[in-house]
Amino acid sequence: MSTTGLATIPFNKAHIAENELNYLAEAVHQGFTSGNGPFTKRATGLLRKLTGSEQALLTTSCTHALEMSALLLDLQAGDEVIMPSFTFVSTANAFALRGAIPVFVDCRPDTLNIDERLIESAITDRTRAIVVVHYAGVGCAMEIISAVAERHGLALIEDNAHGLGASYGDRPLGSFGCMATQSFHATKNVQCGEGGALLLNEAGLATRAEIIREKGTNRSRFFRGQVDKYRWIEVGSNYMPSDLVAAQLTAQLESFDRIQMWRHAVWQRYHDELSSWAKENAVAQPGVPEGCLHTAHIYYLLLPDLENRQSFIGHLSRQGVQATSHYEPLHSAPAGLRYGRVASGCPVTERVADHLARLPLYADLGEADVARVIDAVLSYEVV
Repeated sequence: MSTTGLATIPFNKAHIAENELNYLAEAVHQGFTSGNGPFTKRATGLLRKLTGSEQALLTTSCTHALEMSALLLDLQAGDEVIMPSFTFVSTANAFALRGAIPVFVDCRPDTLNIDERLIESAITDRTRAIVVVHYAGVGCAMEIISAVAERHGLALIEDNAHGLGASYGDRPLGSFGCMATQSFHATKNVQCGEGGALLLNEAGLATRAEIIREKGTNRSRFFRGQVDKYRWIEVGSNYMPSDLVAAQLTAQLESFDRIQMWRHAVWQRYHDELSSWAKENAVAQPGVPEGCLHTAHIYYLLLPDLENRQSFIGHLSRQGVQATSHYEPLHSAPAGLRYGRVASGCPVTERVADHLARLPLYADLGEADVARVIDAVLSYEVV
């Protein structure tokens, strides 16, 4: 309980979709609980429809989807991969595991996405790929970034963990790169506890991706009757989720539009009702450029400094509201210093990491609780 006597409003609460428990029971009773079963096929079909992708493979996590993308690029030790410093550690880990060097670039102050103006100067003769992260489900400047990648013959990968269902211009996020990764972690808009997917937008990747996902074997081709026995073909791992996970995900994907409607309602209410307070207190609200349809995945505020950010989170906690910070810069982390390099300074990333606070945002956040969060924010006095 909080000091207000009311139950604490959590930062996140996973939504249980309408058919979720029924599908889990069905998956158990049908006797096919390992990977690539009936619900895997159903969830994959829904995901392809939602993203417009011709090829999609469910994975055990977005982290594993990123690791698969690194394997598909055949990265060698010393190859460089450009990415933002303001992202989750998996974005860098996936490529460092192959011996590649993450090259960290600063973010924009408005969207907190990778600053597209800094990418070209980070390219060297060892650069193999650019990885973009659509922070909070707001699209990066994909026209500019795609042109840079094409001009230099680089692979473009979208870490779309936040961006399922969003678009940049008239194209869905996840459709710009040769590959894109999705997350269905419990904190995401659509979730199955732990899960992910790899979207494949380039001809020729699907066959190898399927092999890599199934421990480096052509097992799927064997079960389709395309080969007489399955063999070890190349390096891979077990990136296949069980059909139980896919059953949960199927129900979530079927409820996608409803989940998004609820989340956008909360996001917009925060944005509108906190606007005057934010301007009066030099607090920045999320930036969404024209032409970007976002996912309402995160609602954040950028406080004037670290002291205020920490004080703000503590104040909300005493009011029974759980707020939290977000990423710490990768370029200055111990592993970032060991395995990566920074293309140039990352002052925006460092400032954002110290100033950012995220508010509770989930599909089942009721109107009364939204009002409590807003009241708690409005009662904070910036010093």
